[in-house]
Amino acid sequence: MKLVIAAVRSIAFYLAFYLGSFLLALVSVPASFMAQRRMAGLGSIWARWHRWCTRHLLGVKIVIEGTVPTGKVIVAGKHESFFEAIDLPNLLHRPVPFAKSELLDIPLWGKVGKAYGMVRVERDQGAKALRAMMSQARAFSEEGRPLVIFPEGTRVAPGEGPPLRSGFAGIYKLVGLPVIPMAVQSGHVYHRWIKPSGTIRVAFGPEIPAGLPRDGIEERVRAAINVLNAEPRQ
Repeated sequence: MKLVIAAVRSIAFYLAFYLGSFLLALVSVPASFMAQRRMAGLGSIWARWHRWCTRHLLGVKIVIEGTVPTGKVIVAGKHESFFEAIDLPNLLHRPVPFAKSELLDIPLWGKVGKAYGMVRVERDQGAKALRAMMSQARAFSEEGRPLVIFPEGTRVAPGEGPPLRSGFAGIYKLVGLPVIPMAVQSGHVYHRWIKPSGTIRVAFGPEIPAGLPRDGIEERVRAAINVLNAEPRQ
């Protein structure tokens, strides 16, 4: 019976969320000819709609622990599912994610993402691309917006804690900002076709200062974003 209920909830979620996403995409066409700030607002609306569908259609409770960071910091997050990637504007105030260039090249969505504010990450970064990425990151940071990166580089299964990608330490060094780790428990609920009800937890850890050596920052961030791994998942 629980599986049947979860399946019905999941179908309702997919229909509502993707229909809403399609309508927002249509709205983005005329919005692309207006002021950039109007188009940027569509990204936040999309995130709020996703949060509503997750809570009320899937029956998933979202718990935030720790002090939510603001201002000039890098938020380094665990990445177990698409939930935390979509939900970032709800978790943080005007966050700026590092996004693969392929995402920003998607028709319509890419325009909304650029208007909202994202740092473009090229897969094969030459010196010119790296300078452009750092210039974007510093400019957004000067606006008081937190930068967000998933240092493991991709989604990982619940309970796993792979080494961080080498690019994270380079970004940390070049941007010169403190890091706030963000641990996440979402994969057990969200990263499956039939999504059961349950609890998604997001925990912000203590600030890690700027200027640490490569080994030091990677070790501390990896440990901090995995603190929820050993705790029970509801």
